[in-house]
Amino acid sequence: MAEKKTTKKAVETVEAAAKKTTTKKAAVKAEKTVLAVNAENIGFKAGDVYQALAAAEKALTVKEIAKAAKISEEETLLGLGWLFKEGKLQSTEDNKIALA
Repeated sequence: MAEKKTTKKAVETVEAAAKKTTTKKAAVKAEKTVLAVNAENIGFKAGDVYQALAAAEKALTVKEIAKAAKISEEETLLGLGWLFKEGKLQSTEDNKIALA
């Protein structure tokens, strides 16, 4: 059997294609992180955070709350701020958050 030789040009072409794909994915991901900051949206996120904590019936980290509420960590932080201001939450020593 004859061995197939890889040319320098073929390797460069494959590397260029890989770089293009990576760049496009990064650009698409950056576009998805648009967050509308207004009282109505933040109120809804606060409701999502409250429901996630109520369902868990225990203290959770910000990451755990975001996963349970199916929202981003940024949206979770906005909702937490709202709820802390209303006195509905308490912070624990191990950086977890629980309902007050």
